[in-house]
Amino acid sequence: MSGAGRYAAMFAALARRGEGAVVPFAVLGDPDMETSHAVLEALVAGGADALEVGLPFSDPIADGPAIQAADTRALKAGARTAACWELVRALRSAHPALPIGVLCYANLAVRAGLPRFYRDAAAAGADSVLVADAPMDEAEPFRAAAREAGVAFVAMVPPSATPRVVAAVARHAEGYTYVVSRPGVTGTDAAPRQGAAELVRALKRLAAAPPLVGFGVSTPAHVREALATGAAGAITGSAVVERVAHLRPGARDATVLTAFIREMKAASRPAAPPAKR
Repeated sequence: MSGAGRYAAMFAALARRGEGAVVPFAVLGDPDMETSHAVLEALVAGGADALEVGLPFSDPIADGPAIQAADTRALKAGARTAACWELVRALRSAHPALPIGVLCYANLAVRAGLPRFYRDAAAAGADSVLVADAPMDEAEPFRAAAREAGVAFVAMVPPSATPRVVAAVARHAEGYTYVVSRPGVTGTDAAPRQGAAELVRALKRLAAAPPLVGFGVSTPAHVREALATGAAGAITGSAVVERVAHLRPGARDATVLTAFIREMKAASRPAAPPAKR
C-alpha cells in the first residue's frame, strides 16, 4: 500500500469507531538522530493515528519559534536529508500500516531535483509530501513529481484562501488536506479559530481529501475544538517539539511524549455515555 492508500484505510477505521485522527508532528533529527528515533516511537506508542515529520531546514518561514528552534537543533547536530530518509525508512519498517507524511520547504526538494526527491521519499516509505511554501499556483511541478513517484500530494489551505484556491486544493490534494486554522505561523500561543469551520465545510462540499486542522492545536480541548469544526482530525506540532526540547540529547526515554499523545488521542474519541443509576 502506498500514496494515499494508508490514509484512506486510517480514516475508514477511525470513522467506524467514531473517532477523529490525532497526527503529531516532529522534526527529524531533533535534537539528534538517536533521540529523534525514540521520539517517533514514543509518539506511535501514545496512539498517534499517523505521523507528520519535518525535514530540518534553515529558514522554515511557516513555523514559529518552537519549530524553528527544533530545526536549528537538528541541523547543528548534523541532520541531513539523506539521514532523515533513513529515520523514515526505520519507522516504515517498524510500522507498516502507519501513514507517514513528510513536510518540507521547496528549497530542499528543488535542490535535490524534484524527481529524485520524490523517489527518495517513496523509497523511504513516506506516503505523502507537503511543501509548506509552494502555493497552489506554483505547485504543478511538485504534483507531477509526486504522481510519478506514487506519493500523495498534500496541500495547505490558509484562512485567506480564495474560493478558487480552495477548489484547486479539493481537486488536487491527496491523502488529507491541511487546514491552517489561523493566520500567522505555527505555535501554541493561540487556539484554532472558528474560521477553520468555514474552510472545512467548503472542502467537504467539494469532496476534498479529509481535512485535518493544524496550527495552535496544543491541548485536548483544542482537539475537541478541531473536531467540532467537522474536520477529520487534528495535527499537533509545536506542543510536541516543545516537549522534545527538554529531552537530553542521546536520550532513549521519550515517554513524556507518549503520555501527551495519549491525552490528545483520548480527546478524539466519543464521550462515554453517563453511567446508569
